[in-house]
Order: sequence, then C-alpha cells, then structure tokens
Amino acid sequence: MPEDAGAGFATWILEGTRPSGIAPPNQAAPRRRTLSLDDYAAGVLAHDPSVLGRAITLVESNAAAHQALAQQLLTRLLPHTGRAQRIGITGIPGAGKSTFIEAFGCELTRRGLKVAVLAIDPSSSVSGGSILGDKVRMEKLSRQPGAFIRPSPSGGSLGGVTRKTREAILVCEAAGYDVIVVETVGVGQNEVAVRAMVDYFLVLMIAGAGDEVQGIKKGVIELADTLVINKADGDNLPRATAAQAEMKRVLHYLHPATHGWTTDALLVSSLTGAGVPGVWEETQEFFRTARQTGELERRRRAQAVEWMHALIGESLRTRFYASPAVKLKLPQIELAVANGEKPALAAAMELLGQ
Repeated sequence: MPEDAGAGFATWILEGTRPSGIAPPNQAAPRRRTLSLDDYAAGVLAHDPSVLGRAITLVESNAAAHQALAQQLLTRLLPHTGRAQRIGITGIPGAGKSTFIEAFGCELTRRGLKVAVLAIDPSSSVSGGSILGDKVRMEKLSRQPGAFIRPSPSGGSLGGVTRKTREAILVCEAAGYDVIVVETVGVGQNEVAVRAMVDYFLVLMIAGAGDEVQGIKKGVIELADTLVINKADGDNLPRATAAQAEMKRVLHYLHPATHGWTTDALLVSSLTGAGVPGVWEETQEFFRTARQTGELERRRRAQAVEWMHALIGESLRTRFYASPAVKLKLPQIELAVANGEKPALAAAMELLGQ
C-alpha cells in the first residue's frame, strides 16, 4: 500500500481532485519513489507536508524494517523537537471535538501560527485503518496553508491514543509546527493516556448531557488544565452558562492538575466562534505560568521517562506473543481458561514460563 495513501484519498474527497499518487479507476497506480533516511529528514525539516505524511506513516508501521528506519529518523530529528506547544483535547462523544478543533485551529492560523492536528480516529473493524472521519469533517481547517491534519487509527489502544502518537508529535515538531493538537477518541474514563504526552490538557463538555461530572467521569476532570463548555449558543446558552457555574463549583473542591495553575471552566460556541480566542489566551497564560514555575520542564522530563517504560512494555509484549512456544500453547490454554478449567493467573504464569 502506498505510504500516506489514506491522507491523499481524504484530500481527493475534500477537493474533488485526484492526487498524483492515486490512479484513476481501472489504471494501476504508479509506485511512489522509496525515500531514504536523508530524504525523510530533509523533507520533514523543509516543512514538506507530503514527506511529513509519509514520515508519520513510517513511524506508525509495524514492519521491522520500517521501525528500524523510523528510529534512525527520530534520532536525527530529535535536536529539532521540543519547541511546539503540545495540547491534548478530549471529551464525551457528541461534545463537538472536531468542530471545536477546527474553530480553534483556524483562530491560530489567523494569528500566523502553524498547527498540526493528530486526530485519533476509531479503527475500522474491517481494515484496521483510520476511517478518516476527522479529516473530512475539518474541511475548512484542512484548506489553511499553515495547518496539517493527520487522522490515525486508534488500533483499539486503551485511552484512545495510538501507540505511535508520541513519535508523530516529534515529527510534526521537527517540521516546524508551533502547536500540536492531539484529538482523542471520546470513550470516557479511559481517555487519560493523552495526558502523558502533552503539556496542556483540555476537556470539552456540553450542557444537557446528564450529570456533567458523571458524563465524563471525575477522573478525567481531575486531569484537566481547562474545561470548555461547548455549544454555548442559541437556546442552549442558558444551559451552558448553568453548566459552567456548576463546573466552577466542582473545580473548587478538586486538586489542580498542574502545580501553580488553577483550572477554569470556559464557555465556547464552535459554531459562531464566540469564546474561541479566550481559550487561546487561557492556553498562553497556562504556558507562561508553567514555564515560570518550572512545571513545563518537569512534565516533559517525566513524559520522556514514561515513554521509555511504555516502549519497554510494548516490546516485551510483542516478543512474548511472537515466541513459537507461546504461539503453540496459547490456543489450548485460552480454551482452558474460557471453559473454567484453569485459573487466569495460573494460565498466564504457564505461558510466561514458555
């Protein structure tokens, strides 16, 4: 499959044009030139969106050869990373995350900033790939010259964050983007993995979705640096204002997610744009405070170590299931556990002994 073919197909849908890498029906697509390590590095550092997309495809690949090349690329790009603001955005399904991110991203591009959006799409149950929904939904933002939108499949990852998101963040930073936005699959209380890879965590909520605290779970609210009540417009404005007041009362009793920072609840209408500039001003105030207190540097150092441990765990899991002895015994042990013939712990220890 050609690298970054999905991104090209989404652009085709949006613009009604056929990308050069996608052939018309009944005609074989020409093979794209294989890029070397130097090609990848030079293209990313030159802010080439096409090479950037292919570089992210490379780091997302599970092929051993691709993984080796990806690590070499990341090592070369590492000195050019770390200067962007990393923002994570989560929220309950239906909160309007994509609409908000589009309005937020357009506000930033109007200010002359370059914005990369890593939209973690639910994986297709058929192909396992991204369904490309966010790229299609963010049509206006995708047309901004300073914006880059990359949908990636979640792969069923706990927390709704693809395991390669950290590497994608670094590649986008090396490409010169000022703000990296990570949008996660809205799946509720497990939506916390993004906290471990961003500087600033924004939780999007709406009024009228039941009990506001239970709607997104207290554990996620405790991790938020800012709460945003979306869809504060029209007949919904009074309900949104009431929800904001309620969340301010809740936040008063919660321990702040970031040392030296007080989490606030803001009102926004992604439809009209009202309140969106205020969210950016709040974001900048957070970064000023976090730099002054040293919290930003401490958070990034801790994230780097946590990332290392996550990669160790991933590598051990991959090697375990790749073991011929484990592959041989796994089906029968799974059947024994399913039938209640063997305790799960004893089964796990037996497999680990292989």
